[in-house]
Amino acid sequence: AMVCEFLGIAPAAYNGVPATDPAKGKAAEETGKLIMELVRNHVTAADIIDRRAIDNAVASVAASGGSTNAVMHLIAIAREFGIPFTIDEFDTIAERTPIVADIKPGGKYVAVDLYEAGGPGLVMRELLKGGKIDGTAPTVDGRTIQQIADEVKEKPGQKVVVPIEHPLKETGGLAILRGNLAPEGSVVKLAGHERLLHRGPARIFEREEEAFAAVKAGAIQPGDVVVIRYEGPAGGPGMREMLHVTAAIVGEGLGEEVALITDGRFSGATHGLMVGHITPEAYRGGPIAAIREGDMIVLDVEKRELN
Repeated sequence: AMVCEFLGIAPAAYNGVPATDPAKGKAAEETGKLIMELVRNHVTAADIIDRRAIDNAVASVAASGGSTNAVMHLIAIAREFGIPFTIDEFDTIAERTPIVADIKPGGKYVAVDLYEAGGPGLVMRELLKGGKIDGTAPTVDGRTIQQIADEVKEKPGQKVVVPIEHPLKETGGLAILRGNLAPEGSVVKLAGHERLLHRGPARIFEREEEAFAAVKAGAIQPGDVVVIRYEGPAGGPGMREMLHVTAAIVGEGLGEEVALITDGRFSGATHGLMVGHITPEAYRGGPIAAIREGDMIVLDVEKRELN
C-alpha cells in the first residue's frame, strides 16, 4: 500500500490484501477520544517522556529491527525535553538488546502480523523478561509498560515474536559508526544482513538521482561503495529518504555485494550494508565532501568504524 501511495495509486487491495485494515476506523475514533481525555486532564507529552521512555524506545527499536531514522528522531525528542542523551548511548542500548520481533525487511513478517499475534505488548513482555526495559514507565493511556505486558493476549502458535531466551539475534539491529569519514557518528542497520566488513572503491554521486541512474545503467560493480552526498538536513535540503536508489541496488542483485554510505537517510524498508546520517554532512564541510572517485572506503561494523 505504501508503494502504491508513493506512485499515486489508490487501490482497494494490494495483492489481494485490503489496503486498510477494517479496524483502522475504530482505532482512529478511540485515538480521538483519548486525545480529548488527555487535554481535559492536562496531561502533556512532558508528563510521559522522560529518560525511561527514551531508553525503552531505543530498546524497542533495536528489538524489532527498526529504522535508522529512530536515531535522529529520538535524539531530537530527548533534546526537546532537556533529557541528556547521546548517539553513543543509543549504540550501547542497541548492542545489549536482542532482536525478538521477526519483522521485515530483516525478518519474515509485517506489522499486521505483529498485531494479530498479540501486538507490541508481546515485545514489551519479552524485553521485560530480559531486564532490557523499565516497566515502571507510564504510557499515554494511563497504564505502565509492565501493565500492558501483563495484559497482552498472545495468539497460540504465533511466530512473530520469539522468546528472549532464544532471540533471532543476540544484539539489536542498529549500530553507530565513527571514523575519519564520520567523526560525529553515522548509523548502520544490521537486522537484515550479516556482513560486518566491506572494503571497496568509492563511487561518488552528488545527489540520489545520479546514483539511481548509475545503478540502473549497470555502472555499479560488485565491491563498490556508493557514496551519495549533499543529501543531509541542510544539503538536501530536508534529508529526504533514499527510497529509489536503495531499492534499485537490491533490484539489480547487488544488495549483498556493494555498500552505500550517505549523509542522507533511508526508508525503513532498506536492507543491505548501508550507512546513513553521516555527520558532519557534506554541506557542513564534513569529510564525506572530500572523498574522490576510487578512494578506498572501509566499513568495519565490529570496530564501529567508517574510514
